[in-house]
Amino acid sequence: MGDVLAGFHAAWEFESDSVLIRFERGIRTPKLYQALGERRIPHEAIAAVTLSPGKRGTVVLHAVPRPGADPLMEAAAGQLKDGCDPYRLVLPAERETLAEYYADELRAQLPPDDGGPPDRYLVAAPEAPLQFKAYDGKASFDGKLVSFRWFWTGASSAKWKAGDQSFPVTALSGIEWRSPEVFEGHLRLLRRDTPVAQPAQADQDPAAVVFGLGYGPVHESLPFAASILAAIRTSGPALTSDGVGAAPVPAVRRDPADIADRIRHLGDLHQAGLLTDQEFTMKKAELLAEL
Repeated sequence: MGDVLAGFHAAWEFESDSVLIRFERGIRTPKLYQALGERRIPHEAIAAVTLSPGKRGTVVLHAVPRPGADPLMEAAAGQLKDGCDPYRLVLPAERETLAEYYADELRAQLPPDDGGPPDRYLVAAPEAPLQFKAYDGKASFDGKLVSFRWFWTGASSAKWKAGDQSFPVTALSGIEWRSPEVFEGHLRLLRRDTPVAQPAQADQDPAAVVFGLGYGPVHESLPFAASILAAIRTSGPALTSDGVGAAPVPAVRRDPADIADRIRHLGDLHQAGLLTDQEFTMKKAELLAEL
């Protein structure tokens, strides 16, 4: 066990090859910290260490992450507010001398910068299974498959027409996360091979869920996005028995009550003129085939 430096909302334990960050639980602790629990940051995942004045009589010890080393920070893409940055440790100003000592000690243990991103993620991603409620649907990830199940009250007609979606990570090239704390937040899955371009608007894209009105908060949607990103990076294209192409996703039997609810909703869309007779018949047949 190494030395421990405790600050507001977190404590850093300095080990021989890494920094173990343990986040506190409490009403004042950012929810993202509580969701993360603890994180081990290898020295090779740190690009630099800084110490600077903070707000209201504090100092901030910051371990600057190396680009490409942490899937959480890659997914965030610079959108996290300072108060939610898991690489910042805020301390009372009277502990500045102690913080400077640990900053110097940590800098001395960092490996030389080779000038490029690592060939793999060095910081562990949040573990699946994970799920959260977006504004227009429920998103689930089991480590291999991302699933979107649309809500009646939020999903667009384009998503209802497309139906619930499932994407194996082997079919994805990346993710696009837009913070729910900015205008039009969303989580979009980027597919490797698509016959047509994905819709520009996330609310029209069956490979995306949108945030808003308390749905898809940072502490739920960002760890979810990071977990998918890490799975994409560690997986290659799924191969069939002849070594070519992606393996199909196995069908999942659905709850009959859920199918009935979906068919009733399709009927409502049909009566409202949002679905043609042909579209209604086709989607109804697809749902019945899932029983």
